[in-house]
Amino acid sequence: MKKGGCIYIITNKNHTTLYVGVTSHLYYRVMEHKEKKYPKSFSARYNLNKLVYYEVFHSIKEAIAREKQIKGGSRAAKEKLINSINPEWKNLFDEVSKW
Repeated sequence: MKKGGCIYIITNKNHTTLYVGVTSHLYYRVMEHKEKKYPKSFSARYNLNKLVYYEVFHSIKEAIAREKQIKGGSRAAKEKLINSINPEWKNLFDEVSKW
């Protein structure tokens, strides 16, 4: 059985920094960011804990490929992606917590 995956974009309250990540369990991964499980990590240093974008894939390999594609793009491309599904940049964590 293949394990699925998700890519996600998190930001801080002022939307000044973006972080693109990949995971097999989005809820728990975002919780790790919120709780600053890894205090020296990029997301902890920049207070990135607001989930503003995500995509779900059937396999983790697909998710990893998509993460690389998004990371290779410009900030403007990332903002366009976020705006395509979340123009108000609302925190989508509550949506994910209901899965």
